[in-house]
Amino acid sequence: MNSIIVPQLENRAARKEKLSNFFSSSTVAAAFMVIAAIAAVIVANTDLYSPIQDFLSTFIGVYAGGHQVGLSIELFVNDLLMTIFFLMIGIELKYEMTVGELTDPKAAALPMFAALGGVAVPALIYFGFNSVMPGGELHGWAIPMATDIAFALGVMALLGDKVPHGAKVFFTTLAIADDIVAIIVIALFYGSSPQMMWLLASAFCVVVLIVFNKMRIYRLWPYLLMGVVLWVCVFNSGIHATIAGVVLAFCIPAKPMVMLDELPKFASEKMRLANEAYIPDAHPMSQKEYAAHVAEVEKASHYAQPPLIRLEHALNTFSNFVVLPLFAFFNAQIRLVGVDLGALVTSPVTLGVFLGLLIGKPIGIFSVTFALVKAKVADLPRNVTWFHIAGVGILAGIGFTMAILIAGLAFSDEAATTGAKTAILSASVVAAVIGLIFLSIDAKIHPAKKAG
Repeated sequence: MNSIIVPQLENRAARKEKLSNFFSSSTVAAAFMVIAAIAAVIVANTDLYSPIQDFLSTFIGVYAGGHQVGLSIELFVNDLLMTIFFLMIGIELKYEMTVGELTDPKAAALPMFAALGGVAVPALIYFGFNSVMPGGELHGWAIPMATDIAFALGVMALLGDKVPHGAKVFFTTLAIADDIVAIIVIALFYGSSPQMMWLLASAFCVVVLIVFNKMRIYRLWPYLLMGVVLWVCVFNSGIHATIAGVVLAFCIPAKPMVMLDELPKFASEKMRLANEAYIPDAHPMSQKEYAAHVAEVEKASHYAQPPLIRLEHALNTFSNFVVLPLFAFFNAQIRLVGVDLGALVTSPVTLGVFLGLLIGKPIGIFSVTFALVKAKVADLPRNVTWFHIAGVGILAGIGFTMAILIAGLAFSDEAATTGAKTAILSASVVAAVIGLIFLSIDAKIHPAKKAG
């Protein structure tokens, strides 16, 4: 019997692991986003553009007492579904601050300050173009600040061991710090007029979530239920609703109910009782006592994982392969039919975003890193060269998701939005290609530096 069952279990586990590796790959997730964006641009320049725009404005919800309760499909994707993406960002931030790269302030300081340079210089470049040239739109200053962490890390993963571990850690920490700044900027500058009652209601929801955490509630449903209430309050408060996802992530426990050192002893005892309760040759449905002991082991194993990690595993695939592609498809609808391409390319918005991402990001990141290292305030990570820092700066010019989100919040004018999104997609593609080529060439010139 065992000779049949064990290989079946091993084969099933191997298939499950391959599937899990596929859906957890940042490179695959980035590829899906790119495909969705390309499809969006193609579709936007066909007769399907108008029906899609009508579809996005379609209301989904209910009418109650003469009032409508619900959202347009566009808001459903950009404000509700994208909250899940921001929840995942919040989980990543909390992980890094708890056990990751952000636990060591000294090691995290250099890439975090470099991220500030990579935020400030693109914003200044954008501001420069749009304050001097006619037709400038100053409200879009934050668009070239944002690096798309999922897309950028997916591109870097293509390089494999051509990039030293220290450079990957530097880039990851930088991208996380970049996300923190982007989240703060969205919360402060890209909402509507604050509604005090809804802000107070949001604060109350946060207090309740913190109480849940302090009470050591390890089930996820109370947090998720209160998270929905928090989202409604934030949505009506004037702050962009996706911020609720980050706040929720920081309130969910990062410690398990069942400590790992207690699990083996508990499982051994329960399996001993299960073996004693097992009745040979009896039908499986009649083995109730045996099944009860096994179920307790399964339950304990479940709660040996922190609630935050359980939530991440549950949402990771949905976020990467449903939320982000949907967002990319609906928000990369750039219609160029009938557009004056010369005016589009030379508009201050397009130039500011494109050059802010492609030129501002590497200049800001490299210059701040160089200044801090030369001033002996910090040291480069082990095996990391200035070529790696330059390559990281180039890849940070991949704006995509965050930049498109801010562009949609910044402009109501269709021409400005089209210019910004065209620049974002163009700069992201160019930054990805140049960054890959640059770091690949460096790996060939300095092969001794690629390991480690």
